[in-house]
Amino acid sequence: MREFVVNDVGKIGHSGADELMRIMQSKRIDDEIIDTLVICEHDEIVTIGPRARNDGISPPPDYATSAVDRGGGLTWHGPGQIVIYPIFKWDLDGEGNVKAIISILEEWVIKSLTDFGVEARRDERMQGVWIGENKICSIGLSFLRWTSRHGLTINYNTPAGRVEMVSGCGLGEDTTTSLAALGIELGRDEIISSLLKNSALLGRIQQNE
Repeated sequence: MREFVVNDVGKIGHSGADELMRIMQSKRIDDEIIDTLVICEHDEIVTIGPRARNDGISPPPDYATSAVDRGGGLTWHGPGQIVIYPIFKWDLDGEGNVKAIISILEEWVIKSLTDFGVEARRDERMQGVWIGENKICSIGLSFLRWTSRHGLTINYNTPAGRVEMVSGCGLGEDTTTSLAALGIELGRDEIISSLLKNSALLGRIQQNE
């Protein structure tokens, strides 16, 4: 079973997080560190993946942006959102391809929300986690030697209208939203606590001695 550590770094700029992820990915490839789950929050920025660039999709002009190399299109980051970056070497049974890895992360979020009575699900339109017809969790990874950077976001109480105005690849505005906008009041600490409680879907958290 995988053992991993959890590092909640709090609020960090996206560029700083990107640099941190690259350093950690390199160290993980060389086995200088074990698998690490980085939890953080960013100031508002929209990251633009290659799919969005290829399709000519961009956010409204009043959003700060950054080009990234993860899979997927546009992803909003900002207050009221949990960002999770698994710096993992995916080499266990059942982790043989990207689709399987994405499915593991989706199931982890779905199970953690179900513990609050929230009916979350997958949707064939796009990877991530959905509630009804709205997407509240985006997932996009980048791999080097099957060691991942980037990760997933969970929108729990984002500023009204901001994430909703960012169109995903082919989804249109207002599809992506937050739990609070759907009338589901859950805080950051509650969600993270549930995620860690269900972390056996990823492996075993290494306890500090």
